[in-house]
Amino acid sequence: MKRILTIIVCLVLLTLTFIYNNKIANRLADYFKSTPNVSILPKNQYAKSKDYKYVQITENFTPYNYQELLNVFYTILDSGYDTFTFYCPDEYSDCIKDVESISNPDNIETLTTIGNFVSPYNNFSTLKVKYDTAGEVTVEVTHLYNKEEIIKISNKVDSIWKEIITDGMENLDIIYAFHDYVINHTQYDQEFDEKAEHNKHDSSRAFGPLYEGYAICSGYTDVMAILLDKLGINNYKIASDTHVWNVFYFNDKWWHVDLTWDDPVTKDGTNRLEHTFFKIDTETLENFKIDNHAFNKAIYQELK
Repeated sequence: MKRILTIIVCLVLLTLTFIYNNKIANRLADYFKSTPNVSILPKNQYAKSKDYKYVQITENFTPYNYQELLNVFYTILDSGYDTFTFYCPDEYSDCIKDVESISNPDNIETLTTIGNFVSPYNNFSTLKVKYDTAGEVTVEVTHLYNKEEIIKISNKVDSIWKEIITDGMENLDIIYAFHDYVINHTQYDQEFDEKAEHNKHDSSRAFGPLYEGYAICSGYTDVMAILLDKLGINNYKIASDTHVWNVFYFNDKWWHVDLTWDDPVTKDGTNRLEHTFFKIDTETLENFKIDNHAFNKAIYQELK
């Protein structure tokens, strides 16, 4: 009888051990297979949180395809994060490969394009991406403008606002007045070298036109984007292979505005103010047949 009882107890113990070992093993397997939780910080005050046809704001930081991966990078930039970590799931087999392609420092066209859709204050000057074979991806952003610079630029814009804006002016009047002010106080920096480590003027950023009176196209567009953001008008920067300018949404339609081309370089050095490229639609822009304005409609789909 004792033998029988011993055998029964042993069988029960073996059965329980098998059952619970399986449960433990399954839980461990589920843990290691599952994607770790992503820590999401609050967005900063310059986040626009706008969806566009090329990229959209996402709350899902586990991308399962290339578009979702683009959306993750866009949301990181738009939110103003300094650093952010997300994870590639096993189901997206090319995720790390695509991360590597997007973050390739020798070809940052994709990241630069995504940056055109965010506030200049949240755009990047450098962006480092670290990743490992386990699928962990960490994005480190060095922003184009630091906090002290943002304060200086904002104060200057507010000062200009008080100088040129009067009560009763509509948004379009304000954009027009600001367009004219920037052009009247700025000239195109013909000596600027994008490959140079240092230039005489900070022409590629908003500091150039606001504080030094010199700009190249990126400086003009940053200033205009900052104003449009201040007005709460949906806008982004649009780029060709050789140029960048602004577009904004007004009266249910997207419009182009190009301060660079409205501030032409003249042979005799005289300053000229034009409005040829102020608030024009895509058809009008294309009728000029200017190569610098040939943009990719697969990216800037709102402008078709």
